[in-house]
Amino acid sequence: MTMILALESSCDETACAVVKDGKEILSSIVSSQINVHTLYGGVVPEVASRIHVENISTVVTEAVKRSGVTMNDIDAIAFTQGPGLIGSLHVGVQAAKTLAWEFHKPLVPIDHMTGHIYANRFAIDHDLKFPLLALVISGGHSQLVWMANDWDFKVLGTTRDDAIGEAYDKVSRVLGTGYPGGPVIDKMAKSSKENYHLPTPKVDGKYDFSFSGLKTAVSQLIAREEKAGRPIIKEDVAYAFQETALKSMIGKTLQAVQDLHPAMVVTAGGVAANSRLRVLLEEGMKQFPKVELSQPPIKFCTDNAAMIGASGYIAYKHGLFGTFDVAADPGLMMPGEE
Repeated sequence: MTMILALESSCDETACAVVKDGKEILSSIVSSQINVHTLYGGVVPEVASRIHVENISTVVTEAVKRSGVTMNDIDAIAFTQGPGLIGSLHVGVQAAKTLAWEFHKPLVPIDHMTGHIYANRFAIDHDLKFPLLALVISGGHSQLVWMANDWDFKVLGTTRDDAIGEAYDKVSRVLGTGYPGGPVIDKMAKSSKENYHLPTPKVDGKYDFSFSGLKTAVSQLIAREEKAGRPIIKEDVAYAFQETALKSMIGKTLQAVQDLHPAMVVTAGGVAANSRLRVLLEEGMKQFPKVELSQPPIKFCTDNAAMIGASGYIAYKHGLFGTFDVAADPGLMMPGEE
């Protein structure tokens, strides 16, 4: 039995969790700052780090209390080292070091995106199957990651410009529909009609993505409609953008499945909570009945510490410990990423 106390503070959620054997969540506390940053139309790094400082002690105390265990029962302290906002990361790193020093526990630094992948451990009643293909999609990442074995990462493709979550935010800003863009556009698209057409993104690289041109196409569409004196139907624009972006991304994913024959496909990251994405991917994977599809529960798509505990457990088993010299790394690459 292995108990991991995990910390996550890469962006605007202050989170702590206690996870048993990388699978059983004994507690998971998340303090979100979304209401604050919505006022500014996006995350303000200085504000985020200050709120992390205010919240971190309370979140840790509550997570330990609700877990039913004591710090004596904890085997290691896992924490997000990066990528993310430097100020936000720094708060979590320092908190982890303090706990490790005070209670004489080993440190396990974790790449945030591996946490999103291993969040799928909470979606299934068995271990992950390898080889595995992960579609990693968030505000900062759009990647196809190949895992031949546990804790073995190879990035097959990535975005050449905007990440998909970033593109959602930018389109929502153009439409004047608020932040964060992902949930807003997903909801708007449900009540729309197929009145607009947008070009499918083109990019060199078999498994690479591109969304910047699609964002530009949305702006040009709106400009054309306004010039022609026609009213902009925002729900229809949201639908056109979402369908084009998601079908492009899922097309690349299905191509990789066809080429590489994984045993399992998983989604990971905040955009994995998108309801339309989940439906389209499930439909697309029906052509590969022997390949298992895992999409984590919505609450484990967005940032949380339980996923860091799941990833931290695997890293702990591989003996991947950190020292007190470890520092926050906002540009941290996934293990094995070039």
